[in-house]
Amino acid sequence: MSHPDEVRDAGYDEWLDAVAAGEGTYLACPEGHGSLPPRRTCPRCGSTDLAETPLPERGELSTYTVVHVPGPRFAEDAPYVTAIASFGPVRVTGVLRGVADGDGGIDDDRFEVGTAVEIDVEDRGADRERAVAFRPV
Repeated sequence: MSHPDEVRDAGYDEWLDAVAAGEGTYLACPEGHGSLPPRRTCPRCGSTDLAETPLPERGELSTYTVVHVPGPRFAEDAPYVTAIASFGPVRVTGVLRGVADGDGGIDDDRFEVGTAVEIDVEDRGADRERAVAFRPV
């Protein structure tokens, strides 16, 4: 949960709250396109008929990169894996967790494109801001 003095982004922080509670959603249009809230129109077809749809419990790793040399703000977190995972028709960006090798590195034998992942929200490293996190299933 957020700190009482923290400024919140109504749309994004509400979505993070829902994901953290296991109730994440996406917006689906009649054409089957998906997008993340908040939105008023489908970014692909322009439909305004959007239905809030439960985010699938599991997604699939679409792509990733291992960050060894981060910016100063994330220096304490390196190395880490930034990933994009597909959850139904939507793609979500987050940090892949649970893949450390125990020696301060990343065990890249534990994941690859196509690996099933679950989504969660956690405090991000040094700055303690909330962010999307994935874990291999």
